[in-house]
Amino acid sequence: MTKPTEILLHDAKVEAPKETIAELMRKVIVLLGEDPNREGLRKTPERFEKALKYLTSGYQQNMESLLNGATFSVHYDEMVVVKDIEFFSLCEHHLLPFFGKAHVAYLPNKRVLGLSKIARLVNMYGRRLQIQERMTSQIAEAIQEKISPEGVGVIIEARHLCMQMRGVEKQHGQAVTSAMLGSFRHNKQTRDEFLSLVRSNKT
Repeated sequence: MTKPTEILLHDAKVEAPKETIAELMRKVIVLLGEDPNREGLRKTPERFEKALKYLTSGYQQNMESLLNGATFSVHYDEMVVVKDIEFFSLCEHHLLPFFGKAHVAYLPNKRVLGLSKIARLVNMYGRRLQIQERMTSQIAEAIQEKISPEGVGVIIEARHLCMQMRGVEKQHGQAVTSAMLGSFRHNKQTRDEFLSLVRSNKT
């Protein structure tokens, strides 16, 4: 049984913090040279904790409870595409936001997912400390695991504030990542159809 002072995260035992996020943020504000007791900052630590917990709420979700049985048997063998799924996430390297759009497609093999559940999967993996590459693969692998389609394709286009606000400070840079499984990896025609459908919204 897990001790009260410990939490389990990704099957690893992690010591629970002895202070709240708000209390720690109050110390950060002091280290930055500010007065956490002045009017504008007095409630900032609590607001920060609430916002951070929301932005990382994906840790409190799992695929089974999220999909909640929303897979259906159906005779449909054409590509299913949900594109332009907006998301926000936090870069695990600097804890700065990255945001953009995810495009998800799969070729059914007797089963399909409820369309809204695909967007919820994107949100679940986005609301964690992430890197774009891993998030892209996680979405594809989750769909592959749940309904065993003929193939899955995921493309994510995102802007990273850790690159736009600091470092090279390139405001128009955009990162594009993809994960192709099954027929999307091995069949050029399937892959090209997906890419064409994604690009169609840019004309």
